[in-house]
Amino acid sequence: MGLTDIYPFINIRRNHGLEHATIHVLSERVPHLSLVGRSDMGGFTLYGNVSTNVVTDAAHEALRRLRAGHADLAVHPRCGTILATTGILSGLASFAAISFGGKPGKRFRWGAVPQTIMAATVAAILSQPLGLLLQERYTVTGNPASLEITGITRTKNSQMTVHRVSTRQ
Repeated sequence: MGLTDIYPFINIRRNHGLEHATIHVLSERVPHLSLVGRSDMGGFTLYGNVSTNVVTDAAHEALRRLRAGHADLAVHPRCGTILATTGILSGLASFAAISFGGKPGKRFRWGAVPQTIMAATVAAILSQPLGLLLQERYTVTGNPASLEITGITRTKNSQMTVHRVSTRQ
């Protein structure tokens, strides 16, 4: 048992996994779906124009599938964990290329630009599988345990529909 398996982290990981599973189910049902999600200890929030009935059905179906052993639904290829991994690795690779590339003794090294672009590109490519691994091991879990959905509310902010899926562990 690691740090991510204790309260409050495990609650966030379960909600994050349910958020991803819900988005997977919604993507199956709604063509060209565009959603953003954010998880926390009390559930998750979905930002995007989709009906409340569809979100409700998808969230309950996602929880049912996770309980049936479909833990793969908890991992999503467009998760913020992957974006953060890409940003961090690309930034560090760029910094390293700029710091060590080009001719010594110059502040800005034009000679380091191609190396910097290459380093950032390689880092971005490597970050995808690494981000998926980090997501699977640390930021989500496909085991909902005693997680249950306690309510789903809808609000409308200007042109954006927001659904809050509340949970209890």
